[in-house]
Amino acid sequence: MKTFLNKTLILAGLLVITSLTACAQREKKEQAQKTSKHMEWNKLTKEEEDVIVRKGTEYPGTGKLLNNKEKGTYVCKRCNTPLFLSENKFESECGWPSFDDEIKGAVERIADADGMRTEIVCANCKAHLGHVFIGEGFTNKNTRNCVNSISMAFVPAEK
Repeated sequence: MKTFLNKTLILAGLLVITSLTACAQREKKEQAQKTSKHMEWNKLTKEEEDVIVRKGTEYPGTGKLLNNKEKGTYVCKRCNTPLFLSENKFESECGWPSFDDEIKGAVERIADADGMRTEIVCANCKAHLGHVFIGEGFTNKNTRNCVNSISMAFVPAEK
């Protein structure tokens, strides 16, 4: 009887260990799938990485989207998340594309390392977009999302 009880306890222990191992492997697989989403990001040039990943800034007045007047959507260059609509773009004469509103939930605001500004990043992939300024009076919304052209791509509206 004692031998039977010992074997039963050993089998029960092995069953518990096997179950825990299977759970741990499932968690690792789920984590790998989450991480692999990063692999789906668009390939960036060195110049794009300097701004988007390393939080640099393109030279003012040089961005190819600065003077874009077409109707459409501005999307994150890194992950294609829609960020801004053309109807919210305005001319602020600051040297970078400016928007007085973003697509709800697409842009995240973070206190900048300099302690004086507020950085804006893509809420999906955390790509650096630029900075947001409040209270300047450029538009009725009183907000200026100052965005590096290199951080975005433009998708024209269907005609």
